[in-house]
Amino acid sequence: MSQIKFGTDGWRAVTADAFTFDNLDRVAQATADFWKRNPVPGTDAKVVIGYDRRFLADQFAARSAEILAGNGFQVILTDAPTPTPAVSFEVKRNKAVGGIMLTASHNPPIFNGFKIKAHYGGSADPAICRGIESRLDRSRLKSIPLASGKKNKSIQIRSLLPSYLSALKKRVDFPLISKSKLRFAHDALFGVGAGMFDELLKNTQCRVTTLNGQNNPGFGGINPEPILSNYGLSQAYLKKNPHDVCLVTDGDADRVGGMDGRGNYLSAHQIICLLLFHLIHNRNMSGRVIKALTTSSMVDKLCDYYGMELVETGVGFKYICEEMLKGDVLLGAEESGGIGFKGHIPERDGILAGLMLLELLAVSQKSIGQLCAKLTRRFGPHCYGRIDTRYPLEKRGELMEFCRDSPPDKLNRSPIETIKTFDGVKYIARDGSWLMIRGSGTEPILRIYAETTSDTGVEKLLKQGVRLIRQV
Repeated sequence: MSQIKFGTDGWRAVTADAFTFDNLDRVAQATADFWKRNPVPGTDAKVVIGYDRRFLADQFAARSAEILAGNGFQVILTDAPTPTPAVSFEVKRNKAVGGIMLTASHNPPIFNGFKIKAHYGGSADPAICRGIESRLDRSRLKSIPLASGKKNKSIQIRSLLPSYLSALKKRVDFPLISKSKLRFAHDALFGVGAGMFDELLKNTQCRVTTLNGQNNPGFGGINPEPILSNYGLSQAYLKKNPHDVCLVTDGDADRVGGMDGRGNYLSAHQIICLLLFHLIHNRNMSGRVIKALTTSSMVDKLCDYYGMELVETGVGFKYICEEMLKGDVLLGAEESGGIGFKGHIPERDGILAGLMLLELLAVSQKSIGQLCAKLTRRFGPHCYGRIDTRYPLEKRGELMEFCRDSPPDKLNRSPIETIKTFDGVKYIARDGSWLMIRGSGTEPILRIYAETTSDTGVEKLLKQGVRLIRQV
């Protein structure tokens, strides 16, 4: 039997290689065993199971339902490909012990994944993942046929969307959005977000255009990740057919990117800052702000200007989720486009982020470009870049030690004032520029991040980062 190794919030692997029905049986049985032996007070023996549009995802989900039901759990199985945040929301709404989402998110089409959701409606913490991993192959497989589960009602197949979309409408000023006459484009990158905004905004005065909404398990030849290199088709369309804004969601619709209405790139950092500004300035909301340390320092300046408490975490939404569970979090955000909102679930939600952008436009009566320019005038330009490079795992420890102990004197002529080492190594200069080096948690890849006041400056910082790692 092949080795199964859990990552951040579950298990992912290449379909038909390691991600097979035999290995799925092992993981699903271990998950059932863990939840049976570790019941959560105040929850019921229920499990919510969803899936995305990947090859065989629906069958993997059905098999998972057979095993969970065979182990005595009541199972709610989605009737169609469904956004991950909808599954997380349903877990919390039903007071379920947990949830399972069959998805590999933004990874290449050949991958699939078994994401585990905890009872609080967010990604399972490391302790849960370790607990499930430790249960692998420790008990015999128990399952019932799907037809039998449906007949005895231990497996209920239904849509999660009515309750989820209804909850989203309550998180925003939906009557204002409905009357705004905004033209909203959504690039679904062939993922499960397709059709969500059509459904949300039907019978309103908004006009919705869904791009790349076809059900294509190959994702049109791209990785369903909201980054500029995947926007070509949508950019060409928007140049000919202008809209007010275009939101982009990833394969399971929990991460976001975007473009303005004419196809110009809108980074996740810009979206995060726009929404944070909106929540504080227009909505007069308060609370702590949580950001991963690779996220734009404009967030820091916004928090300082408005007197908001800012907490910086390591990279990964699991750390943001931990803070959200402590309470009083206005916004949690990460560089890769994951954004969580106060009053919702402690989870990334790309669909809610789109609604919040619409509310911002409806309230301000300004274009996305004008709003970005306003932030730049107030807080200065913030240009960002990242490169990924192959780097041997066995040398990473030595490199991180070198970066900690032998920092450069300056970043682009500005002396270094602060060094943060709790997730990789981040150098922060006196002028606010920063350079960060950290490794991928699962691959022999090193990531170099940089932010400063110009694209030219970013390029210089990234080259400085490359020179630094080549010394080891």
